[in-house]
Amino acid sequence: MNAAVGGPTEQRILHVFRAPVGGLFRHVLDLARIQASTGHQVGLVCDASTGGERAARALADLAPCLALGITRLPMRRNPHPSDFLTLRAVSRHAEAVGATVLHGHGAKGGVYARLAVVRGVDPIRAYTPHGGSYNYKPGTLSHRLYMSIERGLALRTDVFLFESEYVAGRHRAYAGDPYRITRIVHNGIADAEFAPVIPAEDRYDLLYIGELRDAKGVPFLLDALLRLRAAGYPLRLLMVGSGPDADLLAARVVEMGLGEAVAFEPPQAIRAVLARGRIMVVPSLAESLPYVVLEAAAACQPLVATNVGGIPEIFGPAASQLVPSRDGKALADAITKILDADPETTRLRFEALAASVKARFSMTRMGSDVLSGYAAALRARAEAARPAIASTMP
Repeated sequence: MNAAVGGPTEQRILHVFRAPVGGLFRHVLDLARIQASTGHQVGLVCDASTGGERAARALADLAPCLALGITRLPMRRNPHPSDFLTLRAVSRHAEAVGATVLHGHGAKGGVYARLAVVRGVDPIRAYTPHGGSYNYKPGTLSHRLYMSIERGLALRTDVFLFESEYVAGRHRAYAGDPYRITRIVHNGIADAEFAPVIPAEDRYDLLYIGELRDAKGVPFLLDALLRLRAAGYPLRLLMVGSGPDADLLAARVVEMGLGEAVAFEPPQAIRAVLARGRIMVVPSLAESLPYVVLEAAAACQPLVATNVGGIPEIFGPAASQLVPSRDGKALADAITKILDADPETTRLRFEALAASVKARFSMTRMGSDVLSGYAAALRARAEAARPAIASTMP
């Protein structure tokens, strides 16, 4: 493996995840580039049916960096009998490429990476949850089921690489294993993402960027918009994204009488979208450490977000500015505060947030911390093997 990981040869790292969309996908792409650039051989395994043309282009751009290639297999979001066939395919692929590290991302990727059977070598099993099953409400049947699965899978995990203190805390509370190596590896962004965004000439008042589903709190954003328009603010909202509730949300917009105030567009590069809006709103009900908040904060975008998951870790000293989730009135009040504030005050407020994010969320540090986690797991394996080797000596 690479000297950065504690040895003379490179690792053969296979990242396994389901959907090539959103922040999880960005995280994997960034990690793969960093690891390839530092001398490791890297490959990806992901779902064959999601992500569309945008994911296909991103994977094609990355492909020249990937010595172990890109393998796309059918993967379902929820548990399904076909998971056994996919697990067998992942196992065979990991064996064929000689993977020495299997890094699972998200709940489904974590299952495949940790249960894969690789003959001839037992790879290090790393797991980054990205929220996923840890976001279910404690006490519910779904939460109890998924946490019992996580407890079992912990026995097949060499190192947990949590992207936020929040998810690490949920793991300790409901699925923890004190004997497993754990690291907090915050998502990181590049210096170029802190460059100013040049505003478009015709801007929307509000922006939403993300999955179109109720779990992201979109109904509460629509409620806030309705309240603001009733209070005399003739605001327009641009919603950029896709998701399982897209048609339902579009119908709800019309039912609420907001058809002329809300526009929907497919996923696209975030900085181009930030240039088209004055205030970004993140109304999430649950999150881990969302890239969309990091990216908006880096660009000094005026931002209203809910106090959930790892978002307070991003805001740091400014976490008191966050609003409660599931509260359209609180969202509307926070938006009003920005609309009514002196522009210079708003500029200084979000420049301070950008400076704080730049100091704490480095892409370089993220890559180094992941490799450090692998190294710790490799050392633990080596130390565990020593007594067994010693006991066989005459």
